[in-house]
Amino acid sequence: MGTSDANGKPSSSLIKDFLHKCGGVAVIDGGFATELERHGADLNDPLWSAKCLFTDPHLVRAVHLDYLEAGADIILSSSYQATIQGFKAKGYSTEESESLLKRSVEIACEARDVYYNRCCESSSDHSTDGKVLKQRPILVAASVGSYGAYLADGSEYSGEYGDATDLNFLKDFHRRRVQLLADSGADIIAFETVPNKLEAQAFVELLKEEDIKTPAWLSFNSKDGINVVSGDSLSECATIGESCEKVLAVGINCTPPRFILDLILSIKQVTTKPILIYPNSGESYDGIRKEWVSNTGIRDEDFVPYVNKWCEAGASLVGGCCRTTPNTIRAIHKALSGRRTV
Repeated sequence: MGTSDANGKPSSSLIKDFLHKCGGVAVIDGGFATELERHGADLNDPLWSAKCLFTDPHLVRAVHLDYLEAGADIILSSSYQATIQGFKAKGYSTEESESLLKRSVEIACEARDVYYNRCCESSSDHSTDGKVLKQRPILVAASVGSYGAYLADGSEYSGEYGDATDLNFLKDFHRRRVQLLADSGADIIAFETVPNKLEAQAFVELLKEEDIKTPAWLSFNSKDGINVVSGDSLSECATIGESCEKVLAVGINCTPPRFILDLILSIKQVTTKPILIYPNSGESYDGIRKEWVSNTGIRDEDFVPYVNKWCEAGASLVGGCCRTTPNTIRAIHKALSGRRTV
């Protein structure tokens, strides 16, 4: 699916056109690292799921396919924690690091191609084991995590980067990665788990300064249902996305489901753009021990009743983040089927 108009400018209608083709609502995929571990990957590494780009690319492709077969309409590349700085710290050259970043999107595009082939070979929209095998528009989003994700110390859940971090520092940190992912073949750039207003500003200024042709979305996280995790006003953060023509959707991710409804209503007051939400399972993350605290989340069957309420409130793109699974996405796909107009 193309991302630019005849003048080479980002297609301002990409998401709206996509939603129209999807029947008004679309499904984003779910948690990636947990699924990689389920497939046998060892993610005990500062690069987290990005480690598999060079150790187990076949597992990355398999997880993308699992989500497509669960009904996801948008899949995110495994580049959330992939940075040139992080790869170089592991001993890779600049050229190798840049290649790995691009590879994250290539693998997602390959998975989409494999999925389309499976759909062509299938005699119905659903297989006997419940897989969704339906020809439909599918977007590949290039995931860009925050500076805190690179630090791998849990600071993307606090937004506390220290006094040494300013706007120019963040722009310079992200600049080359954004350039590469914009030219990687992705349909859209997903700036996600953005923890503060400063980094949101850095992202939108980069889009303008570098004349990025690939459109983007901007997604924040919250731990109180009112502000983003740094304490910055969500309304002010969402307004940054609303004011940038290259940002086509604004929303929330990696946030407990119980907070989502109020956050949608807050975003709706300041934006006319599509609202996306892909919360986590509601589990608590221990940034010191680098693990999720067991028995603190909700089950898939409890997650799904929220979905229609979120859409009624104004969300049009719904999925999952950390600790959600293909089963979660399959349930969301089923829940949204009744809302689709096609």
